[in-house]
Amino acid sequence: MKNINQNLAAIDVGTNSFHLIVVKVKEDGSFEIIDREKEVIRLGEGSGTDIKYIKPDAFKRGLAALKRFKGIADSYNADIKAVATSAVREAHNKFEFIQSVYDQTKIDVEVISGYEEARLIYLGTLKAVPIYNKKTLLIDIGGGSTEFLIGKRSNIFFSLSLKIGAVRLTQKFFPDYKITDQRIKECRKWVEGEIYQVAERAKKIGFDYCVGSAGTIMSSGFMIQAKRKNNSNTAAILNNFEFTKRELSEIEKEILERKTVGKRKKIPGIDDKRAEIIPAGIIILKTIFDLFELDRLTVSGYALREGIIIDTLQKLYPETNRTSFVDISRESVRQLAEKCNYDKIHCEHIAGIALQLFDDLKDLHHLGAECREYLEAAAILHDVGYHISHSNHHIHSYYIIKNSELLGFNENEINIIAHSARYHRKSLPKKSHDDFEELPARTKEIVKKLSAILRVADSFDRTHKQVVKNIRAEISGSKVKLKLECDKNAKPEIELWNLERRKALFEEVFGKKIKVKCS
Repeated sequence: MKNINQNLAAIDVGTNSFHLIVVKVKEDGSFEIIDREKEVIRLGEGSGTDIKYIKPDAFKRGLAALKRFKGIADSYNADIKAVATSAVREAHNKFEFIQSVYDQTKIDVEVISGYEEARLIYLGTLKAVPIYNKKTLLIDIGGGSTEFLIGKRSNIFFSLSLKIGAVRLTQKFFPDYKITDQRIKECRKWVEGEIYQVAERAKKIGFDYCVGSAGTIMSSGFMIQAKRKNNSNTAAILNNFEFTKRELSEIEKEILERKTVGKRKKIPGIDDKRAEIIPAGIIILKTIFDLFELDRLTVSGYALREGIIIDTLQKLYPETNRTSFVDISRESVRQLAEKCNYDKIHCEHIAGIALQLFDDLKDLHHLGAECREYLEAAAILHDVGYHISHSNHHIHSYYIIKNSELLGFNENEINIIAHSARYHRKSLPKKSHDDFEELPARTKEIVKKLSAILRVADSFDRTHKQVVKNIRAEISGSKVKLKLECDKNAKPEIELWNLERRKALFEEVFGKKIKVKCS
């Protein structure tokens, strides 16, 4: 295989924003995002329902942004793949724009159809949210268009792009960015008319799950998250975040009651640059919820640009195994661990012991299969803090995990993994740990149980020499008996000494004394 270790850049030339990501491609065909940039361009500005021309000012803004993106991509020696969507697709002067971009940047912009746009977004979403085996409705609300797709695995049952977007409808119904009850009514009626038949067709096809991407949906998620937390300090990562129709209705009401841009900018969680176009976007999204009869939606942090990367890799390296969508959560854990130069043998050994304990003690912890996955992730990642410093590496592990893009996990699940790794050594969970105390009661219970198991597992490889090959656990009255399978040529003296220092949380959480027998 040639040049599999390389950098690639994907550019999404959208109606509202231009997006850039730069990725490092790994030997196995997976990739890691190493840089990203976004600029609000409003390429469709000055148009109504139909985007007939890219206006001169927008034309200049677009060119300037792409020059900057080219500079960033070149700094990584990254090959560039750029695609343009609704605004360029419809503009009568699109060829002039494309030629100008090429002349000034050597970026070859490819204009894609709405169907291809939906397909690429679906590819990106499959990499970010665990929906591969679910029949899923995908919704992507952009500046100029909204894409709908129903798919399962590699099968696409339905795909459609409508000329309704946050910028397009703002230009049509709220050209001065001010909203009135009459304008809201007219906009909502128009959107209903455009979407009704699409919703009826989609409901006949059927779907089990709903995922959304792009600016309007991401912004809605951030505002809902801020409302839940009663502050504006939202997480930087919203992937796999789920919100309900009731929460969306509350946000829509708040947005539409704030008639001016200045008032909307004060909504906790909102991006200032989106305050102008969010009324149109939220009307589109709420109408979709109503007509498609949705109860909830999960946000995908990946969309078109990530789909571009995946599609490019599949075309460049058809002889490799195609990007796996089946187990994206485990893959994202592995990638983070490798990025932090983890001790692979030790961490996988600890994960194996921890999972064996989890399985043997299921009648004691009463946790579900999803918690087994969290425990495995925490075990693989428990030492990534060494990447920063040996001292207090467990705390560094917590911050690395909590602030990393662990695809396939939502915010609460990432919190469970991060805290479980944080408590694999030294202090136990306590009220003085503010981050822990902020967690929901059920989450704190899970963290205590998983970190208790992980502490015991990790204690049995203190020397990182795998002296203890395996452990079997048995619940016996007030005790948990651990039977160790040890290396015949070594004694687990240091491991047993370490267990005495680590077992207190386990005995406290489960109310059982640990007894050890070596075989």
